[in-house]
Amino acid sequence: MTHIPVVSIQRLDLAFAPRRWSFADERRAEIDAHFAMLRRGKPDLWNGRVLMLGEHALANGVLSGQFFETDFASLIAWKDWGTPDRSVTNCFAQGALQAADGAFLLGVMAPHTVNAGQIYFPSGTPEPGDVVGDAVDLAGSVLREVAEETGLGPDDFSAVPGWHVVLAGPRMALMQILRAPLDAEPLRRRILDHLASEQKPELADIRIVRGPADLDPKMQDFVLAFLGHWWR
Repeated sequence: MTHIPVVSIQRLDLAFAPRRWSFADERRAEIDAHFAMLRRGKPDLWNGRVLMLGEHALANGVLSGQFFETDFASLIAWKDWGTPDRSVTNCFAQGALQAADGAFLLGVMAPHTVNAGQIYFPSGTPEPGDVVGDAVDLAGSVLREVAEETGLGPDDFSAVPGWHVVLAGPRMALMQILRAPLDAEPLRRRILDHLASEQKPELADIRIVRGPADLDPKMQDFVLAFLGHWWR
């Protein structure tokens, strides 16, 4: 397990506040060259628009903060180059899918994705479509990503109120528990049937995790931190 802090909170108060990102502006040519190099190995990579978290605070059971818009190439370069600008955070929400028998289900990223082989809960980087008015709707982001990656919709699980915030340095993973009425094995089979029906699914497999014996080195540190927090 890891020593990454995990904090349970009641709600999110996240706003959209457009601004320039000096890292993306000042290193534009390098960023574009880096992304072009990545696309030579993974042609399906797409430089879409994403959201990153700037100023934020965690207090009194609430995570508050302001997101701004940038491009995926800048986010990937920032991550690959050791997160040189520590004034920003890669904040994303994950649907911690839990079966009726208590097991969690995680996805193995497909070979064509930027995080190929890595194992974590259904998730994605927030994007402009998650902005509702002046707010950033990460609960909606979770529903979208779970549907895209697993084929499961809101009628297939119940979202547990509250969030678990995993503070992994320049990354902040926001875990929302999604409880399904099926046990782990039939739930996994249902998701695998969905993956088999897609031409190019984001996930290559589904892993069932019941306890520490089921952990895998390919699981991200923030996933291990959350599971350790849950099992303690």
